[in-house]
Amino acid sequence: MSKLIRYIFIALGLLCYDVALAKCGGVDYSWGADGLAKAHDFVVTMMLYVVYIAYAVAGIVAVIASLQIYIKMNIGEEGIKKEILLVVGACLFIIGASVVLPAFFGYRI
Repeated sequence: MSKLIRYIFIALGLLCYDVALAKCGGVDYSWGADGLAKAHDFVVTMMLYVVYIAYAVAGIVAVIASLQIYIKMNIGEEGIKKEILLVVGACLFIIGASVVLPAFFGYRI
């Protein structure tokens, strides 16, 4: 039974071989520039949305971490200075990365 299945797959492969060769040479590349322009526009649009999401995440992280720092200050725990520096550093990184990465690729947001 396994030989029969193997022969069937070989026969199907040989039948599809001609179809694959027929499509290799007759490709029209004239639409390539339009497709590349559409891809560029899509990437730039998505980059703007990612930057806005990064700003929102930075705001949420800052609010939650600030509340945690406030609670730690009221309880009297140690290491508050470290927590404050971590929050400030994280927010600066997110905002800095959202400015630096588009500039790295040559875009102004």
